Amino acid sequence: MSTNGALPVGILSYETLVHALAGAMGSVTAMTTFFPLDTAKSRLQVDERRKSKSTPVILAEIAQEEGMLALYRGWFPVISSLCCSNFVYFYTFNTLKRLTPTQPQRSRLGVDLLIGIVSGAVNVILTTPMWVVNTRLKLQGAKFRNEDLHQTQYKGIFDAFSQIIANEGVGTLWNGTLPSLILVLNPALQFMFYEYMKRRAGKGGKKISSAEIFLIGAVAKAIATTATYPLQTVQAILRFGQYKGEGGLTGSLVNIFTLLMDRIKKHGVLGLYKGLEAKLLQTVLTAALMFVVYEKITAATFKVMGLNKKRM
Repeated sequence: MSTNGALPVGILSYETLVHALAGAMGSVTAMTTFFPLDTAKSRLQVDERRKSKSTPVILAEIAQEEGMLALYRGWFPVISSLCCSNFVYFYTFNTLKRLTPTQPQRSRLGVDLLIGIVSGAVNVILTTPMWVVNTRLKLQGAKFRNEDLHQTQYKGIFDAFSQIIANEGVGTLWNGTLPSLILVLNPALQFMFYEYMKRRAGKGGKKISSAEIFLIGAVAKAIATTATYPLQTVQAILRFGQYKGEGGLTGSLVNIFTLLMDRIKKHGVLGLYKGLEAKLLQTVLTAALMFVVYEKITAATFKVMGLNKKRM
């Protein structure tokens, strides 16, 4: 470990730890703020027979039928999963950035995309079980329009883990892993555009305002979400565990294709984007606020610690 205020190089460093903790705290703050929008998105993705498509209408229906607290059902498991997920992602992303030599602007885009994909894959493999449980708990007690969807009876996170393992097998905890691995393109694209736009905005040493960070984060997330949304819908359906498809890698690919085709047959191509409005509202606002909190925490922490090293 080096001295004189220099940051240690390698996997274990103060800088990567600060980025990971700041990313986790930023995501928790942002998700808590916009959590009801995530609730509306989940209902639209999983409950195909729900006719309402407007996010405010969905939220009003849930509040009227199930109570206001239903808008925050599953908050703790979601926040727990998100906190762990973003810690892993930010730590891996910033570690790989530190180990990558500085690149020209154009070359940096490809490097950022590759780093984002690797970080996403590590994150998916480590945290998918938490997201499977998260989806189950979030939809527990929901009033579905689709009678084919069965209710579950979990007492909490640990009970959900034990019931799933006992009744469905350990492999169920990794349901939706393949679409999740494909979906690492979402955060990879998001971070690629975010880093690119932030470098452009801060060109020449210009200080970037919180409003600019919010806008950059929002635009980056909107692009990534729109590009990958159909696979996110398939991912939600597989995690909920009501779809009984084929097993194995080939079976997983067949399941993804079957679910996509089934959605198109029932609702047309636009059916692949059912819930996109709620998803965009939730993820764009959440990502934008997350980046603002993240940048503020990292800047303040480095200033207090006397670590003025500028991020690439």
